Amino acid sequence: MLAGSKPDRSKPVSMSFLFATAPLASRVQVVSIVVSTTLLFLVLEMVRSRKLMERYALAWLLTAAILLVLAIFDGLLARISQTMGIATPSNALFLIAFGMVTLVLINFSATISRLTDQNKVLAQRLAANEQRLRVVESTGKTKPSSVE
Repeated sequence: MLAGSKPDRSKPVSMSFLFATAPLASRVQVVSIVVSTTLLFLVLEMVRSRKLMERYALAWLLTAAILLVLAIFDGLLARISQTMGIATPSNALFLIAFGMVTLVLINFSATISRLTDQNKVLAQRLAANEQRLRVVESTGKTKPSSVE
């Protein structure tokens, strides 16, 4: 297209890059779609039943959605695998899945580290408060008044 020329809008936009000329092996594609969909519904059910908080579910929902899109649109996956230099799209899908799960696990590890530190601080505060209470009770300065 020359600079200054207008694009030809009479032709429909091709979305052929989404679908591969050599599709994933149908069995692998079906398994990938089923696993991604199952993960998506499992996370949604865990959020609905309050077993998983929304802020932690976002990472899993994003992972499942990306894997589902890549499993359905095998042409997009074929283009990604070609760009990455991976021989088969199914290997690229598993590499992407492994990478996404690794990122989620790193996020959870950081969260666990933060919560461990907070737990330690709370335990130290509790111990200090218990010590203060023992000192106060042993001196007898303040005794709870009995209610009759």
